Amino acid sequence: MNDKIAIIGGGNLGASIAQGLISGGFMDASNIILTKRNINTLQHFKDQGVIVTNDNIAAVNAAKWILFAVKPFQIKEILTGLKPHLDAGKHVIISVITGVWMKDITDMLGNGFALFRAMPNTAIAIQESITCICQSNANNAQVGFVNELFNHLGKSIFIDEQLMDAATVLGACGTAYAMRYIRANIQGGIEIGFDAKTAAIIAAQTVKGAAELLLKLNTHPEQEIDKVTTPKGCTIAGLNEMEHQGFSSSLIRGLVTSYKKIKSDM
Repeated sequence: MNDKIAIIGGGNLGASIAQGLISGGFMDASNIILTKRNINTLQHFKDQGVIVTNDNIAAVNAAKWILFAVKPFQIKEILTGLKPHLDAGKHVIISVITGVWMKDITDMLGNGFALFRAMPNTAIAIQESITCICQSNANNAQVGFVNELFNHLGKSIFIDEQLMDAATVLGACGTAYAMRYIRANIQGGIEIGFDAKTAAIIAAQTVKGAAELLLKLNTHPEQEIDKVTTPKGCTIAGLNEMEHQGFSSSLIRGLVTSYKKIKSDM
């Protein structure tokens, strides 16, 4: 069976996906086809055994899984050119294009295709993304393949497509929110005596460890907070001061503001 994947668009995201699939051992490099107009920038993929080409039609003809990682304004022209070469009985479509809905692709290609829309975040570059996925017209085997694919790039979760805008805020914008917290933590660490480099290491690893506790133990944040808040201790004093200053409220309001911005721009 042909399980080659053609990644149409070898920019930052497409290249990160290709590298993650190789590094994570999901598939052999020879089963990955990566396209880009200027293939000179993809030489390191070619050296690993990836099929590199600037011919989207040839890539589609050689693959079963077609993953689109191009700019939103490019997709209509690309799909128009590929439509005569796409077969609903042969190809499965995966889109990681921001703001392009499954209906948009169906309107361009017609019904019948097994179709996935996925939204990773920038941590996909180090195989630590949270990728939200929705699907249309896919069977269990296809769902399983796509789920496993993105699990090799971090963690994946299937959601209703109507929640994709919310997922963008929580999972993609959320990276920036987390970075801002870490930055503030570093600044505070410097004020209480650490040099910037040491404070950055402590702050980043602490956040990473806190997240891993939740993911591996499947606990609620409050359970882990309780473990480090002793009566009359320094942790609860600091937490209470943050709440007095509106810490949780400002974060929630920021999330909601970002969501409203997405909706107002539609």
